[in-house]
Amino acid sequence: MRLKIGLNLTKNYSINFNEVKRLKKSIKFIIIHFTGMKSESEAIDKLCDSTSKVSAHYFIKNNGSLLQMVPDLYEAWHAGKSSWKNFKSLNKNSIGIEINNPGHDHGYKNFKNSQIKTLKKILKYLITKYRINSENVLGHSDIAPNRKKDPGEKFPWRELSKNRLCIWHKLNEKKLMSLRNQKITLKEEDLFIKNLHKIGYSRKRKSRYFIIKAFQRRFRQNLINGKIDEECFLISKNIIKS
Repeated sequence: MRLKIGLNLTKNYSINFNEVKRLKKSIKFIIIHFTGMKSESEAIDKLCDSTSKVSAHYFIKNNGSLLQMVPDLYEAWHAGKSSWKNFKSLNKNSIGIEINNPGHDHGYKNFKNSQIKTLKKILKYLITKYRINSENVLGHSDIAPNRKKDPGEKFPWRELSKNRLCIWHKLNEKKLMSLRNQKITLKEEDLFIKNLHKIGYSRKRKSRYFIIKAFQRRFRQNLINGKIDEECFLISKNIIKS
């Protein structure tokens, strides 16, 4: 099958999905994952294995080839226990894209150019087809920060934002660096947490450390320490304004 966006799509269906068809208008999010497994074939097998109880709608191979594992209008099992803004259990309202990458447990690697090229095309297609807001293109760690790290700090969010496929801040990176590790007031810390909630992150106090790390993994990728500083605070303010 060839999509209008110039991508060849191979069907490699998983049996792990909910059989009740959902409405097109219920699809509001795209969640990006890495596979986190040693090999590509192992990852594909797991996503199609009935005992694993996991799946995704799309899978991007190392060479950039695109597999469809679950049709868009069926609920795949990729998000798990999750939340964003007022939404919970995001499987119901999202399309999941798995990108082959060994992840943090098996030698996390930079994503391949061929993979990102394919991702940009499928994102553009899905965003247009389902009228998805670019702020609703998220990572698994955004919606499940206490459990997940994917797609991780090597994922090129900033690059995708240049094509309006996700959000990113509009601040000067060099100026931001000068504010790194600079302490902020308690009032600013409180405002930072409120900004995270406005962006969409969970309000659970017990998960706050992991939520901050998820924010950093997404928007301040070269230092993920779970600590709030002036750099993080200004990034959060800018994202809210944007």
